[in-house]
Amino acid sequence: MDATGEDIYEQTRQLLEPGDIELRGVVVHTDLKNDQEAELNRVTIEVGETIAEHAETDADTYVYSGTDDPEFGLNQHQGLTIEGDEFVWECQQLLREGTFDVVFYYEDSADTGAILEDLDGSDYEVVDVEAP
Repeated sequence: MDATGEDIYEQTRQLLEPGDIELRGVVVHTDLKNDQEAELNRVTIEVGETIAEHAETDADTYVYSGTDDPEFGLNQHQGLTIEGDEFVWECQQLLREGTFDVVFYYEDSADTGAILEDLDGSDYEVVDVEAP
């Protein structure tokens, strides 16, 4: 994703275009700056766990990060099932105008209403993004 180019919501919609699985997205706007990596990682894990709770899987999940693989983006993370490494969610952390926005996408079969409800009232703005 080009953090300085097109509108973040349009870029997210493009990521959701039909493929092997139907996807849904949320954009998490934070006020976290580049020197707040630990807090950014906490937010990423928290939102990812919320998505996993409402995904159509009963399997336990873990976070696979860009720091684990040279072919994976540094600010890119995935929630995968422990058994089978099945996709649950993925995100990209984007530094935009001095603060981070985190774009998550996940299978559209997850309960997006429950995800948004659980994230409502958090310290960051969460915006639902549907496929085009």
